[in-house]
Amino acid sequence: MQLFKPKSYFWKIIITIGVVSVGFQIITLSTLAYYMVVPLGQRAAEDLASVITHAAETWHNLPAGDRLKFGERMFSKHELLISNKKNKLPASTSLLPYLFFLETSLNKELGTTIHIKQTPGEDGQDWFWVDIPISGALIRFGFPYSRIGVNPPTAFFLLLTIGSFLTIITATLLTQRLTVPIERLYQASKKMGKGHWPEPIKIDGPEELAVLTREFNRMNIQVKELLSNRTTLLAGIAHDLRTPLTQIQLALAMLPNKGGDAELMNSIHDDLSIINRLIGETLSISMELEEEQDAPTDIGQEIEKLINTIQTNGVEINWSPTQTPCQVLHPLALRRILTNFLVNAIRYGDKKPVTITYLCDEENITIQIMDEGPGIPDEHSEAIFRPFYRLEKSRGSGTGGSGLGLAIVKQLADANKWSVQLKSRSGGGTIAELTIPVKDQGNQQDSSIV
Repeated sequence: MQLFKPKSYFWKIIITIGVVSVGFQIITLSTLAYYMVVPLGQRAAEDLASVITHAAETWHNLPAGDRLKFGERMFSKHELLISNKKNKLPASTSLLPYLFFLETSLNKELGTTIHIKQTPGEDGQDWFWVDIPISGALIRFGFPYSRIGVNPPTAFFLLLTIGSFLTIITATLLTQRLTVPIERLYQASKKMGKGHWPEPIKIDGPEELAVLTREFNRMNIQVKELLSNRTTLLAGIAHDLRTPLTQIQLALAMLPNKGGDAELMNSIHDDLSIINRLIGETLSISMELEEEQDAPTDIGQEIEKLINTIQTNGVEINWSPTQTPCQVLHPLALRRILTNFLVNAIRYGDKKPVTITYLCDEENITIQIMDEGPGIPDEHSEAIFRPFYRLEKSRGSGTGGSGLGLAIVKQLADANKWSVQLKSRSGGGTIAELTIPVKDQGNQQDSSIV
C-alpha cells in the first residue's frame, strides 16, 4: 500500500478521526480553561494582590529597625522580596495570563495603574516586580517565576499534542486493520480488470471483510476456470471441426470435372479455406495463451526477421537495423503481435510506406508500426480489439480480415502484462503501438530508430 494517497479510504478515515479528535480536545481544553483554570488563576492573583497591598501598608508603618525581619518573614512565607531600589526596570514581556490577572487585581486594590516589570535573576529564572505607591513613596515587591507554579499554555499545548498523537496512532492501527483487506481487494480487482489473475487474497480483518475476501477468491477461481474451460472448449470444437472439413475438401477434390460447376467449386473451396483459417486462429488463442516459457530475445533481430519473411506486396518498410539489448520475454507472443500489426499496416496502408520505430528507456520498450492509410476513428480504437469487430468502411470482408487477429493480440498482451493500442497518426494513418515493461533496467540502453 502506498504511503500517502489522499483519496484512499485509509487516509479519509485517518483525516476524519484526526480532525474530530483535535476539535474535541480543543473544545474540552477551552471549556476547562474558561470554567476552571481562569477562575483559579484570577483567585490566586487576587490573593497575591491582597498580600502585596497589605505588606506595603505594614512595611510603611513599621519602624526602620523592624523592616528587615518583616522582609525576611515575607520572603520565607510568601516568596515576596521587598526592595529599596528605585532604578527603572524593563516592562514584562511574559504572556502568562496570571500576570495579567495580577495587574488587574492590583489596579483594583490600589485604584491606580500598576505595571509589572521583569528582570533576569542570578539563578537563571526571571523575576517579576511591582512598585506599590504608599503615601507618596514607592515600595518594590518582587517574586520569582517559580512562585507562579503553573504554566497553563504549556500544559494545554502538551495535552493537545500528546492527545492528538495518541489519537492518530490509535486511529491508524484501527483503520489499517480495516483498510488493509480493502486495499488488497482493490489491487486484486485492478489486476482482474486488466486480464491478470491475482494470487488468493489473505483472509483477515472484520467478519464482513473476511467473508467478502473469501467470496472474491472463490469468484476469481471460478472465473479463471470458466475462461480456461471456454478456451479448452473452443480448441476442442475447432480441432474436431477440422476432421470433417478435411474430408469435405478431399471429397470435393475427388469429384469428376470439378463437380460440374468450376465457379461453384472454387467458391466452396474459398469458403472452406476461410473456415479453416478461422479454426486455426481459434486454436492459436489456446496454444499461445498457454505457452508460458520466456527466453532472452533480441527485439531488433525479431523485427528484422519479420520484415525479411513477411509478404510486403511491394510496400516499402522503413526500418533501420540497430543493436537492441536482450529482453527476457515470450518470443512467440512478440512475433504474433508484431506480425499482426505489420500485416495490417501493409494491408490497409494504401500501398504507402510503413515505418517501424523502436524506443527503449529505463521503464519501457516501445515499438510502433505506422502506416499512412485511412486510419481508425478514435471512437473505434478500443472496440477494434474485440473478437470479430470490424470497420466495414475501411476494413470490410473483401479485405480478407477475420476479426480475430487484434483480439488475439490483445489477449496475448494482457497475458504478458504488455500494453497495445491503436492511435491516429498526425497527417493520416494509424500507429500500432506495443509497450513492454523493462525487466532488467540495468542492462537497457536508450535508443530510438525511425
